[in-house]
Amino acid sequence: MDTNNLLNHLVTAVLVIDTELRPSYANAAAAQLLGIGNNKLLEQPLPELYQLMGVEPQLLRDAIRAGQGITVNTAALITLDGQHHTVDITLMPLESETNSSILELRQVDQQRRIHQQLNMDAQQQAAQFLVRNLAHEIKNPLGGLRGAAQLLSRELTSPDLKEFTSLIIEQADRLRNLVDRLLGPQRPTQHTEHNIHQVVQKVLKLVEMALPSNIHLKRDYDPSIPDTQMDPDQMQQAVLNIVQNAIQALEPAGGDILIRTRTQHQVTIGTQRYKLVLALSIIDNGPGIPSELVDTLFYPMVTGRDEGSGLGLSIAHNIARLHGGRIDCVSAPGHTEFIITLPLQ
Repeated sequence: MDTNNLLNHLVTAVLVIDTELRPSYANAAAAQLLGIGNNKLLEQPLPELYQLMGVEPQLLRDAIRAGQGITVNTAALITLDGQHHTVDITLMPLESETNSSILELRQVDQQRRIHQQLNMDAQQQAAQFLVRNLAHEIKNPLGGLRGAAQLLSRELTSPDLKEFTSLIIEQADRLRNLVDRLLGPQRPTQHTEHNIHQVVQKVLKLVEMALPSNIHLKRDYDPSIPDTQMDPDQMQQAVLNIVQNAIQALEPAGGDILIRTRTQHQVTIGTQRYKLVLALSIIDNGPGIPSELVDTLFYPMVTGRDEGSGLGLSIAHNIARLHGGRIDCVSAPGHTEFIITLPLQ
């Protein structure tokens, strides 16, 4: 059995470090957690590979020299790219080699994220079921109201009275469009292979035509990402909804929007684990999302703006779900990040 291949299939980050905290081995999960390529990861001491970790480097050095083990639960970890994680840290002496130990970093925020995703999916499906039933109940009398207004308009000769029937028809059409948006896509469509960067570029080309001068779009693509199965029109809509939200959040003071693509290994979506996934991040440096909205962000009709409909993120979440993926959100003042995660074949 290939031990290296076996370790690369673990979801736990595993590193072998010496008394100088220099890694001599790191599995794929470690590279993914720290956001650093495996070769670069082995070139620097451990403290150079993160911004913050909830255990002092000197404590690790002393334990390795003494051949002792350490366990620290729910420790904070901030990687070089600013990602916040909660990890359980375990250091165990490596008996086959002197002055070397195995360092395990097990993400406990991943389990919490999985639980939150399952809970959110269940609540969102219940909310959408309610909205669909309500929408159908609205559409039937709305169609009758519009038809009656059209018939009445044909019988009227006074332009002043026709103005009222035109207003009824106009508002009925507006409500029907709102109901159609509430319903959104409900079933998986035909998916074909497409490049995610082509999809994103179409969205950015569209928004750049009306982009305020104080907002700048930045791109950070991984060109090695393979094509993936998707409905390109639906995926464009999901990305567009999130980018437009970022633009609206930045409009008063300006700022940057970064579109970043990466691959991740051994990621669980719902109850299924995937060897390789695509992570599309849309990041802005705006004021952040109000804390009271975070838990219900993807529900229909939830919005933090007076003029917002609260449908954009709900539709984006549903599109990701129909593609077998998910959307996560991390937000704090100065950093709001939406991550669309999709399985790669």
